[in-house]
Amino acid sequence: MTMQPEIWRGLKFIAKSAKTCKEKLGAFRKNLKKLPLEFVYITAPNKIPVENSSDVASPKEDEYGWWFSAEDNTYDPLSPSDVSKGYDESIELVKATFTNQGPFDGVLGFSQGACFLSILCALREQGYLSFKFAILVAAFKSRSSGHSIYYTEPITCPTLHVFGDTDRVIPKENSEDLLKHFSNHTTLNHPGGHFVPTQAPQKKVYIEFLEQFMKKT
Repeated sequence: MTMQPEIWRGLKFIAKSAKTCKEKLGAFRKNLKKLPLEFVYITAPNKIPVENSSDVASPKEDEYGWWFSAEDNTYDPLSPSDVSKGYDESIELVKATFTNQGPFDGVLGFSQGACFLSILCALREQGYLSFKFAILVAAFKSRSSGHSIYYTEPITCPTLHVFGDTDRVIPKENSEDLLKHFSNHTTLNHPGGHFVPTQAPQKKVYIEFLEQFMKKT
């Protein structure tokens, strides 16, 4: 049994620019360099005002988000809200990216990007998008009331959920709460905080998860 020379294409979601995403995932990409992966990065469409930026003291570049939970263009990941400003633009961007640059085998999201990815997994159930698997790092359930419809039915997309014991931005309880909506999930719990872990134990889990989706002959 041999592996086909297949290229996996992963679409990365993160609440910053594609450039920042590429930099932050450098160690992740390096750990998986032996796998036939092709990475595609996109930038979220909603620019975060400087005064609301996570790096206000010395902003090095523009920051972006997938939607805002308040009309003043701020986002609180863990508080209920009736606002999801900019969400429709993000959905249209994803749809256009899949159409123009796809197909994609897998999707990876971090933090708000992982929250957004949980919604995309639900849309996959409806045939809106097509991909084989998803990796959600520091994910959580969207608290926007308009998004509750995406969590009413079991989500069958094969997923890997990664979360840290000491994450103070998205406490692991929020990531664990999201798991109940996914019927075909694998979990990777690490001792760190709010980042994509890339040590040897995590590398092993990533590879084992990804190899399930390699074509075999």
